[in-house]
Amino acid sequence: MRKVKSERTKEHACYALMNFCKFAGMDPDRLVSLEKGEASRLLQSYIDSLGSKGYSIRTINVTLAYLKTFFRVNGFKGNRELEVERYHQPARYRKKPEYVPTPEEILAMSYASGSLRNRAMILALYTSGLRNSTLRALLYGDVKEELEAGLEIIKVPVYPEMKRIDPGACKGNIPYYSFLSKEAVQALREYLDWRRQKFGGINPDEPLFISTSTNVPLEVKRFTPVKRRTLTELVKRAAKKAGVKRWRDVYPHCLRKAFESALRNSGLDIKDQEFLMGHILPGSQDAYYDKTKVEELRAKYARVEFFPRMASSEELRKKQILDMVRILGFPEDKIKRVEEALAKHKTVDEAMDEIRKLSLESYKLKEDAKIDPKKIVDEAELERYLAQGWDVQTILPSGKILIRKTS
Repeated sequence: MRKVKSERTKEHACYALMNFCKFAGMDPDRLVSLEKGEASRLLQSYIDSLGSKGYSIRTINVTLAYLKTFFRVNGFKGNRELEVERYHQPARYRKKPEYVPTPEEILAMSYASGSLRNRAMILALYTSGLRNSTLRALLYGDVKEELEAGLEIIKVPVYPEMKRIDPGACKGNIPYYSFLSKEAVQALREYLDWRRQKFGGINPDEPLFISTSTNVPLEVKRFTPVKRRTLTELVKRAAKKAGVKRWRDVYPHCLRKAFESALRNSGLDIKDQEFLMGHILPGSQDAYYDKTKVEELRAKYARVEFFPRMASSEELRKKQILDMVRILGFPEDKIKRVEEALAKHKTVDEAMDEIRKLSLESYKLKEDAKIDPKKIVDEAELERYLAQGWDVQTILPSGKILIRKTS
């Protein structure tokens, strides 16, 4: 408690000590009563056991640092300091590979995410650059005023009090703010409209994104934020369904890196980039950076191009429909006929009569009915089917949801 102020670091340090106590079969008081040589051998043995289990070098060395600190503040200093070897960590070492998806892939991921909530979360992660824990700790009250004002681009505040919901929500206790793009705001409005229909309203102290667990009552669910693991899994699942080859290497933090690339490629001033990322500016720059000119920074943010520029909104709609039929796995002849129908007409609405004649949705359902049962349902019906063992596949261009029987 005297050494650090980060709740997350305290949590990790205590967790490391707990596991070491289990390994040694001793409580903390017994550990600090050991002789230097015995304590050193025991700690080295524990650290080596983590290596044999395949833990990353970074995890091993950080764990060692926590435990040596524990011994040091309990009297193992000077001549009594423990002699334990740390593991060599190469420059730029990373055990888990990462893949940062392209803007085109992120757009496809958002449409393949399986629900209005998931789509809004993916777009929010990418266009705000918020960390996993920060996004999950947001409350509806944090964005309520600007959403109700009808703004296309809304401010998203990050503040230390968020740590009450998740200890890692405001890293380094650095308050700052970012924004959500118009695409993310539109997706968020659609999700919140569904929430209002479902629950009859949204209170300011409810999480912005709530759990969809079927194991808790509806009234409890309204105040239960999404879990860290849930967000990680839905991002991976969306990447897989969107056809991202390295979907296993896509994490929520990869979307934060994609956000940084979008800011850099837009030519945004480096100070503005660092502020929107939640970083402290070097030297005295942070003290002199003007954080109060929200509208000026909002205008700069508005010039950032997060997605491929389309000649018109109709071209974007056409691309979305083609993405959907590809994600759903339709045969090439069907996809070609959809392309031809879209190319023949100026607008999607004009092409829809011809596309409907292809009976794409019913065709796919009939084609897979025997080996892979599927249904198309409305958002309002979704929870009932999920409870019966159905799994969300994707959101169709019509706005309805394709689900598949899993049990």
